[in-house]
Amino acid sequence: MYDVIVVGGGHAGCEAASSAANLGSRVLLITMDISKIAQMSCNPAIGGIAKGQIVREIDAIGGYTGVVTDKSTIQFRMLNKSKGPAMWSPRAQCDRMMFSASWRKILESNPNIDFWQDIVTELIIKGERVYGVRTKIGKEIFGTSVILTNGTFFNGVIHIGKVKMEAGRASEPSSKGISEQLVDLGFTAGRMKTGTPPRIDGRSVDFSKTIRQEGDTDPGKFSFLSHNYRVKDQLPCFITYTNSEVHNILSGGFSDSPLFSGRIKGTGPRYCPSIEDKIVTFSNRDCHQLFLEPEGRNTVEYYLNGFSTSLDHDIQIKALKMVPGLENVRVFRAGYAIEYDYFPPTQLKYTLETKLIENLYFAGQINGTTGYEEAAAQGLIAGINSHMKNNNKPEFVPGREDAYIGVLIDDLILKGVDEPYRMFTSRAEFRLLLRQDNADERLTLRSNDIGLASDSRVSIFRSKTRKIEEVTQFIRKYSVSPDLINSILEKNRTTPIRQKVKLSEILLRPQISIHDLIDVVPELRALCLPLDDLIIEVLESVQINFKYQGYLARERLIADKIKRLENIEISSDYDYEKLKAISTEGRQKLKKIKPLTIGQASRISGVSPSDINVLLVHMGR
Repeated sequence: MYDVIVVGGGHAGCEAASSAANLGSRVLLITMDISKIAQMSCNPAIGGIAKGQIVREIDAIGGYTGVVTDKSTIQFRMLNKSKGPAMWSPRAQCDRMMFSASWRKILESNPNIDFWQDIVTELIIKGERVYGVRTKIGKEIFGTSVILTNGTFFNGVIHIGKVKMEAGRASEPSSKGISEQLVDLGFTAGRMKTGTPPRIDGRSVDFSKTIRQEGDTDPGKFSFLSHNYRVKDQLPCFITYTNSEVHNILSGGFSDSPLFSGRIKGTGPRYCPSIEDKIVTFSNRDCHQLFLEPEGRNTVEYYLNGFSTSLDHDIQIKALKMVPGLENVRVFRAGYAIEYDYFPPTQLKYTLETKLIENLYFAGQINGTTGYEEAAAQGLIAGINSHMKNNNKPEFVPGREDAYIGVLIDDLILKGVDEPYRMFTSRAEFRLLLRQDNADERLTLRSNDIGLASDSRVSIFRSKTRKIEEVTQFIRKYSVSPDLINSILEKNRTTPIRQKVKLSEILLRPQISIHDLIDVVPELRALCLPLDDLIIEVLESVQINFKYQGYLARERLIADKIKRLENIEISSDYDYEKLKAISTEGRQKLKKIKPLTIGQASRISGVSPSDINVLLVHMGR
């Protein structure tokens, strides 16, 4: 008898199993193929716009995606550095084999985790509660709670031109049984679609015809624990472009395209379209950017980012040979599209437990999301909350003002999905508060309170916050003289000073960075030595807090006002039918989703501000 059974060994499953086990639960991880734990089945990269923030939040809470990424990074870039700090997003190219191996080592080193290689075909349900699973070989395994993290495997179907085959991923079988059982139990299901590009033999590429893209000269990291870690010997990516010849060849295969023939019924990701979609949607463009991304240090395989396709494999190769640098290309694997079942996440509680079946949790692509990072975040939350409920402890769910993870879950539960959900910075109202650099400030102590973030992690965090306060107070109190600072001011083309001024006033100038001050103020330099990873994080936080203090204060004020609505609770059995002044759509949505607070109710699509006012009046508020 297990405390938690996790079905699926992808990114959601790994975080779910490790978080529950680290909290003390006895966990069983069931996966089709133990050798493919945490497989990077699409591009070999972690992070990116908003996704990088999620990974840093996972790490701050005590998950492992950031740690594993740092161990397997082969190139690191901080995206959007030309914009404000709310938009800065870390991204790492990874060695996909090392990534999987690192995750497996972490899981196998946890004595609370057992493994079973098999296919789950049925849930053991009694009444309205789950009690375990049945597998393909007829084994019954019992557990207090079950977390489904099945990715694209539920009734998965792969499309390549006219070829259609049942699979959850290339060369791996799809999963049948559970999806049908869930529908019979009353769950609503749908179909979604995603795609992946062909994999290229790097030995056949003429890289001289491409544009070389290097990593950052001073590469960063994801985990707050990986201090003094810097990826060495970064591998480059390469950029090339399609052209009109490529588009003509691809268009010639549209008649057999499953995307345009109607054979694919699932909804695909609008923000990550296939090359076929790009050609049709952007018919006025004669080229599209492609990225050749290395899959690892010890392989010649490259991922062709930007060329997702489900066209016939001969058409794919013929078109690729027209791309600069790929004239003699050899392909390891054809690109393909995959359709799979998902379950609209409005059927879940905020803990990711299902509303229909007690102790059954969904995490990852089963909820209509896409992306390793979104899946890992959901797995982390499901793993934590399955343990917390089993032990009669309070749930752990960050709010929208606390984390991008909170935005993700709130969007899924209240708004649902009509296409594969991907996180963007634009989805967060308070993105200046939810920066990648301060995830530990927002989440580590909360996680430590429930027993997940370790005391050693908290010790590192407290060292950081003490140093932030020390440097901040020095900059506020220290007055700098003209003879010490004017050379730097003139060098950065900003007005020299005529008398002593506080360092804080100098730092507020947009032309001046905190590193400029360190260069000329010996006392500040001494305060910041040694200039290790911890101090680099400290200086980044101090500079942002000074330069954006007005914006930060305004966002906090707005966040506090909105949070007050989160404190007005609504009974889960509230009778909305008695509120005739509320619109019909509003009543229907409120009955279906059953928000727990006024704040949640206000974010449901179809519930208007006037509906909220009526609800407040009836609640005596």
